[in-house]
Amino acid sequence: MTGDGRLLAISDLHVGHPKNRELLHALRPQSPADWLLVAGDVAERCDDIVAALDLLTGRFAQVVWAPGNHELWTAPGDPYAPRGEDRYKNLVEACRSLGVATPEDPYLEWTGPDGTVTVAPLFLGYDYSFRPDGVDTKEQALELAYESGVVCTDEVLLHPDPYVSRDAWCAARVAETERRLAALDPARRLVLVNHYPLVQDPTRVLRHPEFALWCGTTLTGDWHRRFPVTAVVYGHLHIRRTTWHDGVPFIEASVGYPREWGADGRSTAPREVVFGG
Repeated sequence: MTGDGRLLAISDLHVGHPKNRELLHALRPQSPADWLLVAGDVAERCDDIVAALDLLTGRFAQVVWAPGNHELWTAPGDPYAPRGEDRYKNLVEACRSLGVATPEDPYLEWTGPDGTVTVAPLFLGYDYSFRPDGVDTKEQALELAYESGVVCTDEVLLHPDPYVSRDAWCAARVAETERRLAALDPARRLVLVNHYPLVQDPTRVLRHPEFALWCGTTLTGDWHRRFPVTAVVYGHLHIRRTTWHDGVPFIEASVGYPREWGADGRSTAPREVVFGG
């Protein structure tokens, strides 16, 4: 697709919260040709997720979605029964019915002033390998997290069925995605969209470093070098910034919760994707 639009990114809309829903309804492109990359955590309830994405597809030329952990929660009272991989697959089908691109679909090409890039939404998960220095095992890291009282709600609400664990699900997703990226033409410039950062470094500024356990996997730490990646979009950390790794911009695009928003509102606007060399 070509046009005069921009490639925009947003994450962690959390539209189950009233102020976040207000923000969603106020969200509009500057041009009808703008694309929107949504890097997960739209909401917890499936009806909220689908309604939000439906609204966005009516405003943006193309919406691309990568799931976060909140989309995969099976919370008490959620009328949508499937959990684990079944829940994810059902969300994919709902997205397809809206025209939203997902990690299970062919990657799309976006063309802007600097040429064409391939936009690849990813679903990878995490495997507890983002650990504090000196902590060698998942078991040790989890023990420290529980002792500190910093434990992700995923431990209760994110079910990995039919996999034996969340890290086993992550390993399967990483292997399949790695195979798919390796099969692409190496001349294609890639924009990777994932809920979690692909490298551990952005998690080192977390207020509670124990939370990094639920923020990605070291298995992807060299992907921005191995593949022709020109930008990485992610969320989850609720720390909006761009960091550069080996010449590649890593763009954190979270909206987060109202208590985290700046007074000038800049923390709630979609971010324009910049490209590395």
